[in-house]
Amino acid sequence: MQRIDKLKEYLQAQPGDAFLQHALALEYIKLGDDATARQYFETLLAAQPGYVGSYYHLGKLLERNAEREAAIGCYEKGMAVAKAAKDMHAYNELQAAWEDLTDE
Repeated sequence: MQRIDKLKEYLQAQPGDAFLQHALALEYIKLGDDATARQYFETLLAAQPGYVGSYYHLGKLLERNAEREAAIGCYEKGMAVAKAAKDMHAYNELQAAWEDLTDE
């Protein structure tokens, strides 16, 4: 929890910092608290939809929670954002996750 407390402290000082929100979400995933992680990812992506790295992790979280259609939508949105940003590495990761989920 020390790490989470420190990240929250930093986030209080810089409330719009996407990296800190993303990092907090990942810490909550490590703790098995998908509900809180999801809140952080969704808040981040609502405010900064161009933060492409969060789409993959949110999609995986949705998959773990048996929200297949939501995960597919998340990957699709992330692919569109990654393509627009010309971030082909992120695009390829999102596409692979999307294909794994839709090829069933």
